[in-house]
Amino acid sequence: MARRSVAVVGGGLAGLAAGLELSDAGYEVELFERSRLLGGRATSFEIDGVEVDNGQHVFLGCCSDFQSFVGRAGMGDRLALQERFDALVVTRDGTSRLRAARLPAPWHLLASFARFGALGIRSKIDVARALAAAARNGDARNETFAQWLRRRKQSDEAIRVFWTPFFVPALNVALDEMDASEALFTLRTAFLGDAGAARFGFSTVPLAHIADAAAARVARVHRSTSVASLETNADATRLEGLVTTSGERREFDAFVLALTPPQLHRLLREPARYGVPPLEVFTPHPIVDVHLRYASPHPERVEGFDFAALVDSPVQWVFRKGEGYLCCSMSAADAHYRRSSEDVIRLAWDEVQAIPAMRGARLERGAVTRNPEATFSAPPDAVRPGPETSLANLALAGSWTRTGWPDTMESAVRSGFAAARRIMTG
Repeated sequence: MARRSVAVVGGGLAGLAAGLELSDAGYEVELFERSRLLGGRATSFEIDGVEVDNGQHVFLGCCSDFQSFVGRAGMGDRLALQERFDALVVTRDGTSRLRAARLPAPWHLLASFARFGALGIRSKIDVARALAAAARNGDARNETFAQWLRRRKQSDEAIRVFWTPFFVPALNVALDEMDASEALFTLRTAFLGDAGAARFGFSTVPLAHIADAAAARVARVHRSTSVASLETNADATRLEGLVTTSGERREFDAFVLALTPPQLHRLLREPARYGVPPLEVFTPHPIVDVHLRYASPHPERVEGFDFAALVDSPVQWVFRKGEGYLCCSMSAADAHYRRSSEDVIRLAWDEVQAIPAMRGARLERGAVTRNPEATFSAPPDAVRPGPETSLANLALAGSWTRTGWPDTMESAVRSGFAAARRIMTG
């Protein structure tokens, strides 16, 4: 008996996860990706002869499906994960640390938070009160996280020093645009659930290597191949084929569309015909990353510094990628996305001087990577599509879809797995 054939349109993490899951279940999977690179918004490429990620992508200890996906692709040993949560926080007045103790959540952060010098005692009480409300499943009334924080009477200092540095990078959107339910989910899942949930993790190899390893598990990969249209049967109850922009027509038994909202809208043309809710409500948000190469007169000072959160800075996080190499991440970067590379590099270099280990270092060169559609947000009352559509042999995937998670690598993988299960049972 011939294996059922499935076309996966989109070679980002969602499409790769769907392809991996279907291939492991015995399906004949062909992957169509419009770019020459795989990985979508989590890929890598060369700049000046050096392979860099298109942004500093991190995962947390609670991102179980992403870690499973990487392991199943044979790259599990390329992931690094903190033994316990430990973050350096840099302000204009000095540095503080938040470090988990070997205690169950939420007590694991209590002692470190009490000593956290970046916050005054009144602001600490404000934050503690909000954390307690979140732990009690404090309601989010179709509101933004900024509105939720105001209802919890958070001080300006608490918002500036605690909530902004940790949540704007996590969700890549300003607090006054952030869906409160997504922020509270992140807070409960990462900080209030399991003591190991908030540990930072990252890939020790360029992300395209992970994408390529996952793609090697499917039957065939079509790079630089855009899908122009879909074809249904006579009564429009099933998809029958796809047509590429080069005019090639291909038939498959089932289809997974793992695309961004604008791409999906262009391909479906009339999403409502497929039981898909409106896609115009999804707003893209950019991330800008600045790659700095430098020389330090005191390299021994840098050894204990892996990454840091910067307060009151357009650069929210700085990651030490190797000797003499920093990656500066600017989330919700609408104000800086269109600035010249020279301006952005100088801005980032000026900001990292607040890190004690970087004082006296000399900038050698820099590069900028920009992702205009790094994440997608929607109003709190928007309807996110799940994997199901009105056609039994068509499923949707994407980090922005209804996975229960915000738009992250974990959400992308979960959506791909869910789309694959939909095809298997459809």
